[in-house]
Amino acid sequence: MSITLTSTPRQLFVTTALPYANAAFHIGHIMEYIQADIWVRFQRMQGHEVNFVGADDAHGAPIMIAAEKANITPQEFVAQIAAGRKQYLDGFHIAFDNWHSTDGPENHELSRDIYRKLKAAGFISTKTIEQFYDPVKNMFLPDRYIKGECPKCGAKDQYGDSCEVCSSVYAPTDLKNPYSTLTGATPVMKSSEHFFFRLSDPQCVEFLRGWALGSVDGKPRLQSEVANKAKEWLESDGGMGDWDISRDAPYFGIEIPDEPGKYFYVWLDAPVGYLASLKNYFGKTGRDYDAFMADPKTEQYHFIGKDITYFHTLFWPAMLHFSGLKVPNNVFVHGFLTVSGEKMSKSRGTGISPLRYLDLGMNPEWMRYYIAAKLSAKVEDLDFNPDDFVARVNSDLIGKYINIASRAAGFIAKKFDGKLSTAWATDSDPFLARLRAAATDIQALYDIREYGKALRAVMEQADIINAYVDANKPWELAKDPSKEALLHEVCSRLLEAFRILTLYLKPVLPALATQVEAFLQIQPLVWGDVAKPLSDGHVINAYSHLMTRVEPKMLDALFDAPEPAAVVAQAADAAASDIEPLAAEIKIDDFVKVDLRIAKIVNCEHVDGSDKLLRLTLDVGEGRLRNVFSGIKSSYQPEELVGKLTVMVANLAPRKMKFGISEGMVLAASATDGTTNPGIYVLTPWPGAEPGMRVS
Repeated sequence: MSITLTSTPRQLFVTTALPYANAAFHIGHIMEYIQADIWVRFQRMQGHEVNFVGADDAHGAPIMIAAEKANITPQEFVAQIAAGRKQYLDGFHIAFDNWHSTDGPENHELSRDIYRKLKAAGFISTKTIEQFYDPVKNMFLPDRYIKGECPKCGAKDQYGDSCEVCSSVYAPTDLKNPYSTLTGATPVMKSSEHFFFRLSDPQCVEFLRGWALGSVDGKPRLQSEVANKAKEWLESDGGMGDWDISRDAPYFGIEIPDEPGKYFYVWLDAPVGYLASLKNYFGKTGRDYDAFMADPKTEQYHFIGKDITYFHTLFWPAMLHFSGLKVPNNVFVHGFLTVSGEKMSKSRGTGISPLRYLDLGMNPEWMRYYIAAKLSAKVEDLDFNPDDFVARVNSDLIGKYINIASRAAGFIAKKFDGKLSTAWATDSDPFLARLRAAATDIQALYDIREYGKALRAVMEQADIINAYVDANKPWELAKDPSKEALLHEVCSRLLEAFRILTLYLKPVLPALATQVEAFLQIQPLVWGDVAKPLSDGHVINAYSHLMTRVEPKMLDALFDAPEPAAVVAQAADAAASDIEPLAAEIKIDDFVKVDLRIAKIVNCEHVDGSDKLLRLTLDVGEGRLRNVFSGIKSSYQPEELVGKLTVMVANLAPRKMKFGISEGMVLAASATDGTTNPGIYVLTPWPGAEPGMRVS
């Protein structure tokens, strides 16, 4: 039986899209990382070498502006975000070999080197352009800080580089009725010299046609949806436009060589961060980066979301090719994550916080399995349906897979001292032959990222095995001493089948596979172990439960609390008993003693040793930051609050607490009846309010 897709070990370099370092991971990031992690683990089970790296996308105006508001350097701002990455990655068993930053020295070096090579090859040009300038902020506006109406479809509130409605790509100056998102001011036009990558060059267009629309081993390189979009861009009436790769100071990024005050646009150096993270990793391990990237055997793959297809299928391969570097073998594009058929929204209570999921004690491998069961090789949105999540996980993982071990292991321990009988396990054994024969199809499906089909094939085998359990009824055999040998064979056969199913599921459920390997007392499973049964008399450990069922009430607690506006609407219908009686009447003189101020939540974090408190760092517009402890942990995750405005009592005397000094009080609403409406709702001012404004 063949169980190897290729006879030669492969040498792979795999990345996911680099998250922008201005916020914590959201569930969309986790979905992408799970998709890539499954593929990486599968390839390693084949015996292939995989170098799996990621990094924070650390440059650009948004980070510069956010750091300025927080009164810290951009590097400090990025470091604070980066410090929170590990808990997400470890929590969902996502095993990057290296995590780096695009502000690292490797990225500065590689970006400048690529630019110099492109310039030497004649693919860099300059021209003076008219660009939007914010007269209030006194800076040229990056694309993402300009909004207006799409020049193609007329959609309102679209960013200055591309339309999220019709996917058109355009210049910011093409927007209708533009405005600055920083100040709301109407931008004015000012001249500036910019640097361009000549994407319109006939050589470039010809190369991209061959790469994006070409084939590999007789099959289209890109997914059909992606190739069709690339063809549309390449064959547009106006042709390919040159790509503006520079930005003017002030800007947080990599300065263009020999051009003071000019910086690389973040989208030039961000994908170079893939290479920089690999180089950083090899620097730690002592491997030759240049030799690896020059090796013809090296394969390069990127997992990305559909919203950044343009950059990864046009700019990125063209940059690499014309600077003399290896181009990606492929770019794997996925859709977005929706909840019950709708785009995720905190205000509608349909947002999923990855940390809340973990804090609730929900098994990360439930999420890994559910996402994998819905993923395909197509660019399709993936829908998270709470009822379907409960049913699928409980049915497949508990009712089918775990059930096999729980039905057989106890009898092996009690009646046969934990020893398996495998003398019957010949190649001709029809029960195992059918199960092993499925390996090739499941293997091929994993390789082409058809995870949903692969898991359906695994569960079809689990159904057959469970039918065997029902037909042989080991619990009945155990009652008849004359059928002890048959009981031993049936239970041993079931545990061998369980071992093979575990192997098939290991890329998706790595932690559970490790538990099973310890239970069966076997080495870490690799794909070649499909055809290698355990020896006769092999001793297993005592069985302990491997996975619990999903409780529906967990899903009720998972989704984000609605925003205050929604809470107000709900309160109108609430029973009178939910509302705390009004306090005793006060005079206006009493009220004005309380200094209420608008505060911006610059940072928020858990408090070690406290089940109720979050530590908030607040900007109240006074030139310093305040530390405030707030008992809102039951309703909020820290990342939900960072960057939000709230209201605080600013003249409350500092209070010394077990965990530090609290310099004020954040205002929040709650009901008295914890069973009807147990939520805590932090007050949020209307848009336009700024830190330091007094509430009166």
